Amino acid sequence: TVLDTATDTVTATVPVGGYPTDVAIGPDGSRAYVTNSDDGTVSVLDTAAGTVVATVPVGAGPEGVAVTPDGARAFVSNYDGGTVSVIDTRTDAVTARANST
Repeated sequence: TVLDTATDTVTATVPVGGYPTDVAIGPDGSRAYVTNSDDGTVSVLDTAAGTVVATVPVGAGPEGVAVTPDGARAFVSNYDGGTVSVIDTRTDAVTARANST
């Protein structure tokens, strides 16, 4: 759901994966990263167009997501998998995965 903060009204709804849990916005505001806990994916949204531009498989039960201050990477905590996935935001691909053990 896209919200106009000036009027507090919904301006659009963008379908993403199953059970969206968290969202992070890139530093320039052009991309949003939504964790889809049921699907094990992250939906990458073009915020200007209001469309999903990529769906990135990350691991079991992704919940939290954060984008680095330079916007180069997104870190995703995969609760059910006990891992953290690192997404290269230029290619929308996982470049690393760290185990919690």
